Amino acid sequence: MPSARTKSVTELFGLPEAPKTGRERLVAAAVELFYRNGFGAVGIDQVIATAGVTKTTFYKHFEGKGDLMVAAVHRREEWESQAWDCAVRKVAGDDPVRQLLAMLEVMDLWFNAPDFHGCMFVNTAVEFPNPHDPVHQAAAKYKQRTRDHFRDLARAAGAGAKAAETFADCFAALVEGALVLRQTQGRNDAARVVRPAAEQLVAAYLPKAAERPDRPSADGP
Repeated sequence: MPSARTKSVTELFGLPEAPKTGRERLVAAAVELFYRNGFGAVGIDQVIATAGVTKTTFYKHFEGKGDLMVAAVHRREEWESQAWDCAVRKVAGDDPVRQLLAMLEVMDLWFNAPDFHGCMFVNTAVEFPNPHDPVHQAAAKYKQRTRDHFRDLARAAGAGAKAAETFADCFAALVEGALVLRQTQGRNDAARVVRPAAEQLVAAYLPKAAERPDRPSADGP
């Protein structure tokens, strides 16, 4: 891949807003440490030291590590949702069809970033497989909202209610498949691998895609 396309995660998505309170510093430190190392490998003392606060501050805001883990997943969701939306709109503007395919372009850059450490929400669900675990549920809710965003874009592109639901399930499966391919096999080209299938899906389900002079095709962009 050309080096000109390689960006760090910071260059691609920007930085989260700087934490201003003790609680925010704890959560910001937890997000960074959990994302890079996993939840099990990081202890409370390490988070407290990284955040530069006291144990008293920690226990003022959190009952224990479990509460902090859930807060970290929620914070990552808030930042990542905004960052992805901004990155996609830079490529596609407000056009829902363009936005769907632009997600794969952004994924391609993300997959090739030198500081890519996988999807935090997939990592979380794998590390906490019990669907009743609050940490697992926090990650699962983000994935559900992402899938529902695909549905909403499909509706905005003219798909009927039933077609939009089917499209969202299929498109989400392609996106998640690309993530698994990247994380398990180190395929930096995973987003490009699924793009032809995504273009076929868009062309089949979204009426506004068929009306465009630059409509997606199975032959690629």
